Amino acid sequence: MSDELSSILLGTSGLTAAAALSLYLTLSRGNVASNPRSAVRLVVVAILLQTAHFGEEFTTGFHTRFPSLLGLSVWSPDFFTSFNLAWLVIWSLSAVGLSARFHAALFPIWFLSIGCVANGIAHPLLALLTGGYFPGLFTSPLIGVVGVVLFRRLLRLTARAAG
Repeated sequence: MSDELSSILLGTSGLTAAAALSLYLTLSRGNVASNPRSAVRLVVVAILLQTAHFGEEFTTGFHTRFPSLLGLSVWSPDFFTSFNLAWLVIWSLSAVGLSARFHAALFPIWFLSIGCVANGIAHPLLALLTGGYFPGLFTSPLIGVVGVVLFRRLLRLTARAAG
């Protein structure tokens, strides 16, 4: 396995855990139980904030500083950009799917909410750990708040699946 692939897999392991939790929530909670209009608007806000967050991370070198902090090989700008743009597209399509009450659209939206919360916590902690600014710090608090609100909205929007 190449150094970069190993770095990507290890460096994104927190996102893998978030995806596993998102899958659990998608499968264990019911379908969209009420009108999703306000949730869709919140998803759009979260996507816009994540776009700004990605911009901040890219221009300030997150793709080099984060893996280096973990003792891993740096990520190429191409990987980092492609990865982020792919998720922005997936989340945008999922917002459309949520508005149509398409159950599978919940997985990426749960992932978005959990990722937003994680960003809101991780970036300030990384700044404290490194003793100064860490890429993504400025946009992370607002993203974290929106993530919490979106997560709570999703809990209300979905009903527990009958077991």
